[in-house]
Amino acid sequence: MSVQTHGTDTAGEPAVRKARIPRPPRGADRDSGSPPRRGAAAPYLLLLPALLATLILLGWPLVKNGMLSFQNLNPRQLIQHLTEWNGVDNYKEVLTGSDFWKVVERSVFFTAANVVLIMLFGTLIGLLLARLGKKMRLTLLVGLVLAWAMPVIAATTVYQWLFAQRYGVVNWVLDKLGWHSMADHNWLGTQFSTFSVITLLIVWMSIPFVAINLYAATTTIPKELYEAASLDGAGAWQSFTSVTLPFLRPFLYSTTFLEVIWVFKAFPQVFAMNEGGPDRLTETLPVYAYVEGVGNQHFGVGAAISFLTILVLLVMTSSYLRMVLKQEEDEL
Repeated sequence: MSVQTHGTDTAGEPAVRKARIPRPPRGADRDSGSPPRRGAAAPYLLLLPALLATLILLGWPLVKNGMLSFQNLNPRQLIQHLTEWNGVDNYKEVLTGSDFWKVVERSVFFTAANVVLIMLFGTLIGLLLARLGKKMRLTLLVGLVLAWAMPVIAATTVYQWLFAQRYGVVNWVLDKLGWHSMADHNWLGTQFSTFSVITLLIVWMSIPFVAINLYAATTTIPKELYEAASLDGAGAWQSFTSVTLPFLRPFLYSTTFLEVIWVFKAFPQVFAMNEGGPDRLTETLPVYAYVEGVGNQHFGVGAAISFLTILVLLVMTSSYLRMVLKQEEDEL
């Protein structure tokens, strides 16, 4: 490193020493840039096992199901190991039939009713958790976790016992309260009553997820905002609409999106409760695909219905996402 010394200038300022910093050798900047590039690839390497597992466990079954939907696959083809391609005949058979569209309409209304009830009661219980004391909050949280952790088939069996026609607890209680006509009421005998029991089961199992997560979201709201709102004369409802709701809105959007997916694809609750009965009037799209494919042994038709079910779900979720994004743009 060479050093040059300059004399005092005309203004009488002291001399300034300037040091020449040696330039790095050629190729050093390339070497110094290689570690960041290697570091940038690290997240993709960490995601690689999850991507491979997704492709193997989800991608290949989806591709296989898509291939089956273009085949005429019945017991005869299975026994003789035949592969008979029939093009889009399975899709034509499903889409031109009236049963499929009735099931689609039924599934959409069933999903909408469940999601509305889940979000309503889940939000109310989540806000209640934020207001309770430690002991009562802990007791309620334990009850919610136990309801959430119960296996689906076990919970469905319990509800079958509760609403049993002859020895059900619900009929016994209603009879003791004076509704003697409900002593032997068959809750699974009509479409409406069967859907009511299934809806009660799904809502009961889904509320803990919404309530616990909403309570966790309320703990992130700064208390200073509530204090400022109270100083401005805001009441309880005004504090909720101006402070609590804006913070919880992103959570409510994402949770509603997840609940739409979860309820729409609910299969064990509907099938185990009454196998889609009575007279197949409570079949939703997942149950309809199973009954047509496995139950009636028209596996190609069942595969086509399952693919159409995915498309219906994509249309529903994309419509909801567009509505949410539009509301966010209007707020901005």
